[in-house]
Amino acid sequence: MRPVPPLRYSLVLLCAVLATGCSVTPAYHRPVTPEPAAFKEAHGFVPAAPADLLERGPWWRLFGDPVLDELMASVDISNQNVAQAVAAYDQARAQVTQQRASLFPLLALDASANRSGARGEGDLGDRYRLSLDGSWEPDVWGRLRAGVAGANAIVQSSAADLAGARLSAQGALASSYFSLRSFDAQRALLATTIEGYKRVLQITRNRYEAGIAPQSDVLQAETQLANSQADDLTLANQRAQAEHTIAILIGKAPADFSLPVAPVRITIPEVPAGVPSTLLQRRPDIAAAERRVAAANNQIGVARAAYFPNIGLNASYGSTTSAVPDLLKASNAVWALGMTAAQTLFNAGATSAAVKVAHAQHESAVAQYRQTVLNAFGAVEDQLAATRILAEQNELRRKATEAADKVETQLQNRYKMGQVVYTDVVTAQVTALNARRALVQLEASRQLAAVALIQALGGGWHADLLAEDSPDQMRAR
Repeated sequence: MRPVPPLRYSLVLLCAVLATGCSVTPAYHRPVTPEPAAFKEAHGFVPAAPADLLERGPWWRLFGDPVLDELMASVDISNQNVAQAVAAYDQARAQVTQQRASLFPLLALDASANRSGARGEGDLGDRYRLSLDGSWEPDVWGRLRAGVAGANAIVQSSAADLAGARLSAQGALASSYFSLRSFDAQRALLATTIEGYKRVLQITRNRYEAGIAPQSDVLQAETQLANSQADDLTLANQRAQAEHTIAILIGKAPADFSLPVAPVRITIPEVPAGVPSTLLQRRPDIAAAERRVAAANNQIGVARAAYFPNIGLNASYGSTTSAVPDLLKASNAVWALGMTAAQTLFNAGATSAAVKVAHAQHESAVAQYRQTVLNAFGAVEDQLAATRILAEQNELRRKATEAADKVETQLQNRYKMGQVVYTDVVTAQVTALNARRALVQLEASRQLAAVALIQALGGGWHADLLAEDSPDQMRAR
């Protein structure tokens, strides 16, 4: 029996190792987090509207405002935070391609031409070389596969970050828009009130000129009117700032954007909260944090692989001649086939330290994931409480406004008949105006709470989109 040549024996051994190749990456399990059976603040809160529109994605249509719908269309196109998230997603995808390329052999074509000679000798020598070189690092210990898996997890994390950036921009736009409309409503209310104050001031002046009322009544009426006009200017400034914020959110310079005053649409959608366990799949920030845990888990495998030898295969085929036409002759062909193995024997504990670093980074990612989940539960509970309490306050504010309006009317009539002093009228006017503004502000707060609750619930997004969508669909969503 002929002995097996050393090279052939090495190749047979390598094939056996490849056939039984193993991975040193720990098996991944999603970290355990608290999952309460129900939201505490959802007790007694039964939404009347179905979750259909929320689950389909364009959640802002729940508010039934065409202007808001039109503004939302500009977020994906022009918002620079979303554009930055898109670029990060593209970068992560390119890094996956880069990592995956390491699983395949590397081929290189090498060509060279040299002329040489010695001093004092007239003969010159020409040498031409053409060769095809190949090398491949078999992924025996799973280091390369762990790198690819980690890069894929980062892509999914970046996709979730993109969804989170988009949801954040949409929520900020909706909140700024409803705040602006609240300022419009308050200014409309003040405009009506100011006109009423002007009429009262004229009546007071007439009474003063007729000797029925003292001059102090006129001065009080003028003070009341001036204060209301000053409040209107404050609201105008707040509206301008909200308009500037909207312009920036849709990628425009404030000087190039304006939003006309329009009738206020007060629509308070009922937002179904669902059960807490679904929240883990519905918030992009939770999905992003979980995918970063998976990426960190794969980095442990990459670090552990350094304990084992690096194995490589290399091959070359080519020729070296003194004439270019002879490069392609089979008689001049030279080939080589080889295998390399390298094992670090001593590096002062650097490999162990790298493994510990990878474990620590994994634990940090786990802690961040769990904290993200807790924050998400807290955000939903906060907004459920706000939604319920604001709804209860709304009826009380409405009753207070109706009562204050009646008191104001009665005292104005009694003042005209000389039954009360003007100070009583001023007090009633201030109380009525504050009650009206509080009601308008409360209605805006209910809209803002609905937006915040939708954001806390993920805005209709679902983690399944990370696996089901193609890259182009993910960017467009």
